[in-house]
Amino acid sequence: MARAHALAEERFIAASGPGGQNVNKVATAVQLRVNIYKLGLTPTVFHRLKALAGSKVSASGDLIIDARRFRTQEQNRSDARERIAELLIEAQVEPKKRAKSRVNRVGKVQRLKRKKSRGEVKAGRGKVTRWD
Repeated sequence: MARAHALAEERFIAASGPGGQNVNKVATAVQLRVNIYKLGLTPTVFHRLKALAGSKVSASGDLIIDARRFRTQEQNRSDARERIAELLIEAQVEPKKRAKSRVNRVGKVQRLKRKKSRGEVKAGRGKVTRWD
């Protein structure tokens, strides 16, 4: 049974896992498909969503969420909807830009001194030759 909406489509499928014989008879898992091209997202949000979703996005632009955590259709349906909502909310958040670290002159000199001494230690590890 598929339910078509303007942007999303829900499909109930047979779930695996616990449930005994009931799992073989009842399609409780939910597959929720949302076409991300039809959402009208800004380019930056669109690219963040695509990166966050990863392999959940098909080549045709469908974001596919499989919810099979629970034993009832309703719980799985709300789980799938919550997970899509979380992805969309997370994609809206702009990551903070990394500030360059600033090292003063003394810090630079100390770092170079440490590098030099470390290099000397490593140089001393070379192949041992016989002086016969």
